[in-house]
Amino acid sequence: MEHRVKLKKKKYTKQDILFQIFNYTGFALITLICVYPFYYLAINTISANDLSAKGLIRLLPEQIHLKNYIEVLKLKGLPAAVKISLARTAVGTSLTVLASAFLGFMFTQQKMWGRKFWYRFIVITMYFNAGLIPLFITMKTLGLTNSFWVYIIPVIVQPFNIILVKTYVESIPASLQEAAEIDGASIIKIFAKIILPTSKPILATIAIFAAVAQWNSFQDTLIYVTDQKLYSLQYLLYTYINQASSLATLIKNSAGTATNVMALATKQTPTSVRMTVTVIVVLPILFIYPMFQRYFVKGIMIGSVKG
Repeated sequence: MEHRVKLKKKKYTKQDILFQIFNYTGFALITLICVYPFYYLAINTISANDLSAKGLIRLLPEQIHLKNYIEVLKLKGLPAAVKISLARTAVGTSLTVLASAFLGFMFTQQKMWGRKFWYRFIVITMYFNAGLIPLFITMKTLGLTNSFWVYIIPVIVQPFNIILVKTYVESIPASLQEAAEIDGASIIKIFAKIILPTSKPILATIAIFAAVAQWNSFQDTLIYVTDQKLYSLQYLLYTYINQASSLATLIKNSAGTATNVMALATKQTPTSVRMTVTVIVVLPILFIYPMFQRYFVKGIMIGSVKG
């Protein structure tokens, strides 16, 4: 005889309904506060520049055009800077993820020589810093100034990422590694065949951290690089933002004198240059982050709590 269990519908009290309304309204307002600045930048970059400069574009774009992007993308040195930023993001993220995964895994191995000492040695670097001048002297002594590798080598080993991976690996059943060792698998093979495939969530989380940091970084260029061929996109756009007034004048002069309303609407202003440059910097991350979000949530939660 089959017994059917009827699920009772939960009855919401007035307090529950009021709480739900308050809860959703609060989250909606927080979302609006977070999204609006990006929306404001976007609509101002495609609206009439004379109206944007006066602060008249707030909710909807007016006299839509794309000339701001066309003119900014023509700025000198931009294609080379894009290549540098893409290269440093791809190479830097890959090496950071690989180093974090391997070191995090090795620090879980009881037979590793000096495991506790080296782990503490790496973690303590999170709390102490020699300062900018000693760091610059070190980079110069190592021959990394005015080199592409100054973007990569100093950030490969990240203590926080290693801690995340170590904690995550400790949550993986030890029987998997024991079975592989019985079959004669080496440490490298165990790392490649077992640890990497089962650690995708935490590695995706680290990849987001590393990629965003590499893409947004400009201070390393400011400190270590004087060769214009090695300028990153963010540093170049940083200089453009600081020189927005002169760039607006340069673009305006190269495009000719404004003789009608349409030309006035598309004439470059310091405001249009600053906002367009900001959108160009932020846009790639806004597209990439949602792709890794599901891994990010799972990885950061599992990698932060043991057991």
